Amino acid sequence: MECSDELVSLTFCSKPDRLKLLRCVIRDAADLVGLDDESTDAVVLAVNEACMNVIQHGYEMRPDGRIDVTILQETDAMVFLLRDYAKPVDIAEVCSRDLDDIRPGGLGVHLIKSLMDESAFLNLPAGNGNLLQMKKFVKRKGSE
Repeated sequence: MECSDELVSLTFCSKPDRLKLLRCVIRDAADLVGLDDESTDAVVLAVNEACMNVIQHGYEMRPDGRIDVTILQETDAMVFLLRDYAKPVDIAEVCSRDLDDIRPGGLGVHLIKSLMDESAFLNLPAGNGNLLQMKKFVKRKGSE
């Protein structure tokens, strides 16, 4: 990764109220890139959901966990890297509940997959935690 590709990096504690700050940063970064309104709303919601999953499932609502979010700009996409230091996720168990099971919660994975163009866990070079990469292809304001 080159510094010229990085729009912003943000580190925050695993407290749900910190997500408001993150949403503002994402919205500003999307505006800087020229993302259209629908795509901006999609990335804000998807990254928020991913971070809330980390807070709920990775850190089990403990407020002392660390989450690093890096937003990159590629030629045709915004890339979001979410790094946590929680117990490594069993990727085979990361799934959404059945959509016919109508009740609050449990739709974060479904939302991420439907709102982002790509999402995948990446291997970490060393240490504990997880690294999720999500991409949204750039659909600029005013384009069809």
